[in-house]
Amino acid sequence: MTVGRPGMRRAREAKSITQEQLAERVRVSERTVRYWESGESAPALHVRSRLARELGISRTELEAHINGDTDPDSLELLPSASALRPVGSSAEDDEAAALELSQRVAASDVGDATLCQLEAIVDDLAIDYATTAPSTLAPRIRGYLAYVSRLMDARMTLSEHRRLFVVGGWFSLLSATVHIDLDNTSTARAGLRNAHDFARDAGHDEIRAWGYETEAWQLLTNKDYVGALDLSRRAQAFAPRGSSIEIQSSAQEGRALARLGDRREMYAALSRVATLVSPLKVPDRPEHHYRYDPNKSVAYMATTLAWAGDPAAETFAREIIKRLERQTPDGKWPRRVASANLDLALALISTDRLDEAVGATHSALASGRVVPSNYWRAAEVVESVEARKMSEARDLRDAYEEMQRSGTSR
Repeated sequence: MTVGRPGMRRAREAKSITQEQLAERVRVSERTVRYWESGESAPALHVRSRLARELGISRTELEAHINGDTDPDSLELLPSASALRPVGSSAEDDEAAALELSQRVAASDVGDATLCQLEAIVDDLAIDYATTAPSTLAPRIRGYLAYVSRLMDARMTLSEHRRLFVVGGWFSLLSATVHIDLDNTSTARAGLRNAHDFARDAGHDEIRAWGYETEAWQLLTNKDYVGALDLSRRAQAFAPRGSSIEIQSSAQEGRALARLGDRREMYAALSRVATLVSPLKVPDRPEHHYRYDPNKSVAYMATTLAWAGDPAAETFAREIIKRLERQTPDGKWPRRVASANLDLALALISTDRLDEAVGATHSALASGRVVPSNYWRAAEVVESVEARKMSEARDLRDAYEEMQRSGTSR
């Protein structure tokens, strides 16, 4: 049995609008409005802010009408906790349900508690990025972007509005990054466009700079080295002085220059990175994708020198492997260890230490950390070994093709 929601009906009548007019304004059917007022169903969460505005009442008043006017027999019609989970997430991802609760009990439609939790989730995902398969992260990030999108219709202060845009910008950047890793070019570009829009509307130069740097990496993986160089420098123009993105985009510039064969400018870029990194200490959570730490500079130095054919790459590659293996005794290597093994292999090939190069390549392929966007780097090593007619070349090619088939990126 249902007893209806007289408070919702009275609010509508006080505005002198019909059920049909209200339905049109909140973009639902007239029958849906009748069901809301009769207590046969409850408004979906994503329309409640708009509904409250059209009725001329606060979100808190609307929630009181929805919940207070509903008898126990109709409670099953209210959204379940599973409906609050991000779209595409697994059943055990219940963070969104907690966020929805924070939103409802806050003084505003969004509230500080909700924004703080979203900001914390951005940090957690940026840290998980180093050791989690992009195919696992992608649906989680997509779910939180959908949640941010639903919040856009909510009433909020100017400060909350900007914070929400900043959060949306970081989620969009992460989405673009994992889709670059998955080699989903069009999806990655869409994420970068969204990140740019969020950054522009929030006036957030750091996100804008990270967007250019991320796009530079995408072009680098597609062998558009001139484009990558241009975007790396554009990122530095927006980067706050001394920030992680200033260092990262300078390092990205060095990698593009190595591919272009401009050693003089490459070494100048590496020198700038070294100067910027020198005052840094290893942070408490060093694997955060958007926070630079000294280990990253060692890894980038190894890659850049390996691409330039500089034998010194071996020293840097061995050093980063040693540091990161020491930091991860559980064997859950960050992705940089696999990349460093590929860099080490290139350096060893350049000095004709082919057996060691094959061993380093096998370590990278077997690690489960080579993502699709880096397959080309592994292919370069395999092709270099094959060109030298080594007996191990067949086994190495088989391992590479098996990695491709399985899509390994655990």
